[in-house]
Order: sequence, then structure tokens, then C-alpha cells
Amino acid sequence: MPILCSLGSKIFLFGLLVTLASCRPPASAPPPAPPPPQVTVVEVIQEEVVEWDEYTGRLDAKESVEIRARVSGYLDKIHFQEGKIVKAGDLLFTIDKRPYEAEFAATVAEKEQAQSRADLAQADFERARKLIESRAVSQEDFDTRAKAAAEARSAVKAAEARLAIAQLNLDFSEVRSPISGRIGRALVTQGNLIIGGTAGTTLLTTVFSVDPVYAYADVDERASLKYRRLAAAGKRESAVTTRIPCEMGLSDEQGFPHAGFIDFVDNRINASSGTVTARAVFDNASGLLSPGMFVRVRVPGSGKYQAVLIPERGLATDQSQRFVYVVGEDSKAQFRPVKLGPMIDGLRVITEGLKVGEKVITEGLINVRPGSPVTAMPATATPAPAVTQ
Repeated sequence: MPILCSLGSKIFLFGLLVTLASCRPPASAPPPAPPPPQVTVVEVIQEEVVEWDEYTGRLDAKESVEIRARVSGYLDKIHFQEGKIVKAGDLLFTIDKRPYEAEFAATVAEKEQAQSRADLAQADFERARKLIESRAVSQEDFDTRAKAAAEARSAVKAAEARLAIAQLNLDFSEVRSPISGRIGRALVTQGNLIIGGTAGTTLLTTVFSVDPVYAYADVDERASLKYRRLAAAGKRESAVTTRIPCEMGLSDEQGFPHAGFIDFVDNRINASSGTVTARAVFDNASGLLSPGMFVRVRVPGSGKYQAVLIPERGLATDQSQRFVYVVGEDSKAQFRPVKLGPMIDGLRVITEGLKVGEKVITEGLINVRPGSPVTAMPATATPAPAVTQ
């Protein structure tokens, strides 16, 4: 009996296992392969470009004047508003005129006296000339009257010179602006003694012209030689003989929005710094630019040439090597090492490794592998939504 129970239990367990095995679900199919990654591509273009060299410069006024008095005296009045625009000939300061008015009146009187003496001496000489013909006067008397008339005429000229000096001193008591521009603050207040016309002349204020402005920059010797060799080869005009266009940007500006030209290059290299000073001219009708500002100046650093260009974001780095991924006709990514040129207007010049018309991947580089298929989307197109597994 126990043997039969054991055999029946084994038969039951075997049947249960068979039943459970028959209820197991079938094995699932392998998941579908993911679609090729979507990437953004741009077409390699070719354009005529010019390389630009950048320098740091400083603005300065085209004209600047230190206003100093030409005569001494007490400052009587200030006629301008500090920091405002003045025009050439505007009255700025008045020095006490009374001493110079008195001096002018005295020289006028001296000139009139000298003229009267000269008239009398000339009349005596004319009478003597008539009498000498009839020998009514001696030759000695005639010579004396002739010399007296000549001396009287010289005295008149001396009096006229003193009168001109007195007139100048009186005019110089009014200090006027020799140029148009923006005036600084008054460095001397009313009532102070002004020293003029000597080595220790009192500085009263300054005036700087506003429009146009100069930008001075130092160009290193190597760059100077490059420009001269380009000019000798006929690839670029020389700033020494021709106005070269240039561009400028301020510290708070992007790019170089101000256009100007180089009008002067110094005639020697500075031996201590190895640089030569160049000067650019820029319009300043708006008054935005001010002397003393630091600016960024760029000038053409090459002649015009046809360049292959791509966006900078399409470049990747493999240790010391720069490369791009190019999408071929088989829609597969191709590894392509490249050699780089300068940045021009936001695009990178490629000197070797790419041809015009090829498609370079600019977005989605992290998902790309050499030789792997990709779904290329033009940079202007909207990518399709990703497939959800």
C-alpha cells in the first residue's frame, strides 16, 4: 500500500509540471533596432572674405587746446557753462580791462602827438625844399629839416606799433575759444590773479573737439611687415599711402559697428616696444565717443580671397586634432579631420579637409559615431518628433 501511494504521488507531480509548462507564455520577439539619430546639418559654403586683425586702441580728440591767458590781471568774469559745447570765437573769460584801456588811451594820445610833430616837420621840410632852389637857405639847414622830417615819420611808426601792442593787450583781456568743442571745468574762479604771457602762464580750462575723433593703436613689428609685404605683392593697399578702411567697437558693444579709416602711420618703429603707432578717424556726430575711451579696432589683415566656411559649432576636438562629421550620400557620418583658418563674421574658415557643398553636422554630435547612419535635417527645418518605444 505505501508503495502504491508513493507511485501515485510521483505521477501526480509529473502531471502538474507538464500542466504548468504548457501554461508558460511563449518567448517575446527581440526589440526593434532604434532609428538613426537625428542631426542638424549645414552645407559648406564658399565666399570672398577678408581676414581682420584686431588691436586695442584709445580715443583722442582731433583738436585739443589748453586755454591760457596772454596778459596778466585779475579774472573779472567767466562766460561759459562747464562741460558744454562752445564754438570757435566764443568768449570764455574776461580779465580786468581797465589797465589795458588806460594804456590804449595813452598810446592813442602818443600817436596823435607824434603825428602832429611829423606834420610840422614835413611842412618845414617842404618850405626848405622850395627855398633851397633860390638859395634862400643853406644846404646845412635843408639837410637838418630833412632829417627832422624823417625822424618825425619814424616816431609816428613807433607810436603806431605801441598802439597796436596796446590794442592787442586790450583784446587779449577777453579770452576766447580758438576751436569748437566741449569745454572742461574752469580751473580758476573769479577774482584770482591770472598770470599771462610768461612761462608760468595760468591754465584756465581745456577744450576738446568732438567730431570727428581719433583712435590710436600700436601695431607690432611682425604685423607691420605682413602689411608691407601684402602691399608689395599687390594683395592689399598700404596705410602709409592710402586710406585703409577699419572698424571699431566700444567696451559695451558686440562686434565692430563703427566704420572709419586709417589716415596716418608713424614714420618709425618704437625701439623700446617694437610697435608702430597708427591712427584711425571715426565720425562722432552723436557725441557718443569721448577722448580717453578704450576701444577695439580691426583692420584688414589680408587681401580678398575665396574661403570655405562652416559654423564654429560644427567643429569637434580629438586630443590635438580638430575634426567634423560629414554626412555622405549613404546617410552615414564620415569622420573628417580639418585645418582651421580665422573666424570671419561668425563663420570659421576651413583651409583643408572640406569641399563646397558637403553637409557638416552642427547639432547632435554627441550621438554620432563614425560610419553610423544618421537622419540629417537641414538647419532651417524643424526636426520630426522622436519615436517612443
